[in-house]
Amino acid sequence: MPTPTYTPLATVTLGSSAASVTFSSIPATYRDLIFVLSGVVSAGAGEVIRVNFNGDTTSGNYSAVFANGDGSNTASGTEARRFGLMYASRSQTVASFMDYSATDKHKTYLSRTGGASNAFEMIAGRWANTAAITSFRVFPDANGFASGSTLSLYGVIA
Repeated sequence: MPTPTYTPLATVTLGSSAASVTFSSIPATYRDLIFVLSGVVSAGAGEVIRVNFNGDTTSGNYSAVFANGDGSNTASGTEARRFGLMYASRSQTVASFMDYSATDKHKTYLSRTGGASNAFEMIAGRWANTAAITSFRVFPDANGFASGSTLSLYGVIA
């Protein structure tokens, strides 16, 4: 089996707060995509991060299961478009989009988020569409990403 090679496709470092970040014109030349977020929400406590693929905002096309905890409390459940959980202090999210350019299957992703006070979240999600992912938008529920947040996208050759 060949060793995967990660190719940087795009990096955005916010100079001011932003309600969302979109990665577009994603080439179909890789097997998988890796998304990395290092950031904080602009205000408030933890917020759910959402994702839309190819401009699709139909909640019924998205499903996810999640589990999270902070050392004292735990939660799990299902929720449309859930992609991660941002904390008021810095969070790190890494997500893998498997076979994102395939046109014969629904798209799946796995994400892992770590934050302050030993907080974590794991998510398995699905987009019920066979189109290749050519763009995606990530956005916290209410307060947006804070200035200084960095979002990066990598293509994986397997």
